[in-house]
Amino acid sequence: MSKTKSLKLNFIMNTILTMSQFIFPLITFPYVSRILLPEGTGKVSFATSVVSYFAMFAQLGIPTYGIRACAKIRDNREKLTKTVQELFIINFTMSLIAYVALFGAIALVPRLQQDKSLFLIVSLTILFNAIGMEWLYKALEQYTYITIRSIIFKFIALVAMFALIHQKSDYVIYGGISILAASASNIFNFFHVHKYVSLKPVGNYNFKQHFNAVAVFFAMSCATTIYTHLDTVMLGFMTSDVDVGYYNAAVKIKSILVSIVTSLGVVLLPRASYYVEHNLMEEFYRITKKATNFVFLVASPMMVYFIIFAKEGIFFLSGSAYAGSIVPMQIIMPTLLLIGLTNIMGIQMLVPLGREKAVLYSEIAGVIVDVILNALLIPRMASAGAAIGTLAAEAAVLMVQYIVLRNEIKNAFRNVHYGSLVIALATASILSVFIKQTSFGIFTMLCVSAVVFFGVYFGILTVMKEPLVIDIENQLLKKIKHSK
Repeated sequence: MSKTKSLKLNFIMNTILTMSQFIFPLITFPYVSRILLPEGTGKVSFATSVVSYFAMFAQLGIPTYGIRACAKIRDNREKLTKTVQELFIINFTMSLIAYVALFGAIALVPRLQQDKSLFLIVSLTILFNAIGMEWLYKALEQYTYITIRSIIFKFIALVAMFALIHQKSDYVIYGGISILAASASNIFNFFHVHKYVSLKPVGNYNFKQHFNAVAVFFAMSCATTIYTHLDTVMLGFMTSDVDVGYYNAAVKIKSILVSIVTSLGVVLLPRASYYVEHNLMEEFYRITKKATNFVFLVASPMMVYFIIFAKEGIFFLSGSAYAGSIVPMQIIMPTLLLIGLTNIMGIQMLVPLGREKAVLYSEIAGVIVDVILNALLIPRMASAGAAIGTLAAEAAVLMVQYIVLRNEIKNAFRNVHYGSLVIALATASILSVFIKQTSFGIFTMLCVSAVVFFGVYFGILTVMKEPLVIDIENQLLKKIKHSK
């Protein structure tokens, strides 16, 4: 494949990016959550979730469709330029319409008027998403640039957090800084894009060619965004900001861990699309097997560990005021494995194969399950009910996608060494339960238990010669020897 980045380099850079997404909240959230308390963090989480619906409408599914469309023609600058300009015009036009709708909602809905300034600041994400064209950079596999740019802005936001947030009423500032960390770097994308496409309008645009595919991806985005943020939105309307804050603390930890689990799938989408376009199906299924195995190996231990140490994780990250987050976190942890697998089947397999409608159907199933369970459980169980709804929704998505892909995915699932996984997890869990009975402080317990749990887990897999673990360890040893 000509002019393509090394898949290993892409994975390394995306791993660094993932680590920054892990380290940034790990540093900031313990500080912010103790100052703003559940009510303050709940307000920001509610605003972010509501605005996400308008951002979803503005993007029309282009973030995923754009990667596939641009990856297929990335070696042809002329075609790439025209496609990028067409998608940008569609995206920007829809963003303007989304802003009109959002301003109307703020003016008419009393619940939104309570924090009008917060909603307006958080809504900047709509503009930043439009001008950022992140889908182009991912299609071109520019992960080194994406990583460096993101880390710089996260560092700026980190400094701003400690410099500007000092009291409970600073939750609006926290909302603004969160947007700075997540999306403001897209400004650089806009001014950097001339390196890859021409900025001169090419004319003779053919917007219609994108509409059918974009409509499907938009529906997919709707379904995903609805059941991803529906819990928070329904909690905000049906309960209180405090309950939203409890749930947000649990979801914050889950989101950090999910970014690690899905890190490989993110860099494989453009490569998978390329393989399918050039009929390199053997390579396509090879990376699918590796990605599936990776998800099982990484998601399973994190899921089990944070179920066992949910209390310590919540208290360390958020403080004792968030005790109400412990049960929701334990309920929601299995979604690490579910989301990791649906990311592989949906984004890495069905989308490159042009079967995105199946992804849509699976997500519609998730939405239906989520809405029904949330409506039934949130009034009785608050944040724990929302967590159950999310878990069931992710399970429904996985079930539908597996049924659709059963012939293509069964070999990848058979490739997983379940016996080795169970033995490693059981041994690590038993030892961790003993550690939990000690009188260590929270930080010491987390450090000691993590070293023991993951050390024992990967140690047993190494002894049992788990192929992917051995492969990764051999590559690390080669790099160490080479560096010497």
